[in-house]
Amino acid sequence: MKFKAQIMNDEDVNRAIVRISHEIIERNHGTENLCLIGIKTRGIPLAYRIAQNIKKIENRDIEVGELDITLYRDDLTMLARNPIVSDTKIPFSVEDKTIVLVDDVIFTGRTARAALDAVMSVGRPKKIQLAVLVDRGHTELPIKASYVGKNIPTSLSEVVSVHLAEHDGETNVSISEKTL
Repeated sequence: MKFKAQIMNDEDVNRAIVRISHEIIERNHGTENLCLIGIKTRGIPLAYRIAQNIKKIENRDIEVGELDITLYRDDLTMLARNPIVSDTKIPFSVEDKTIVLVDDVIFTGRTARAALDAVMSVGRPKKIQLAVLVDRGHTELPIKASYVGKNIPTSLSEVVSVHLAEHDGETNVSISEKTL
């Protein structure tokens, strides 16, 4: 891949997360029955960052779960003969809760669809919303993020990479061109 540009730096990412946190509180009229579930891999640290911001804003702890959607993917057979599945950790009931699924990038919408299936397999939430740091366009399914940190229109030949300190040692968002 050929690096094109850094789209967001650490400050930009943090600012977007703070804004998303405020929007979640606003749209849900507070935090009653609100839970966050991060989608593996980078959605998990984003969910924890949002929960920390909500704690600062509302002085209220928000439960956070971790979701591995591997077995719910529609391209499972294309991934590997024996896909590696890490533990999904949802230490609370989703019944009648407002669940905010958190991911780093929405592209085709297939990860979000798999996450919806995974959450529905453990219970019936009152409402499910989707928060993403980056919406790069090109959804193939009728799925739209409820909260978006930044819209970055891309071509299909481009790749958006989110780096988070918790996972990558640095925080930024970059765009690269696929090479043949």
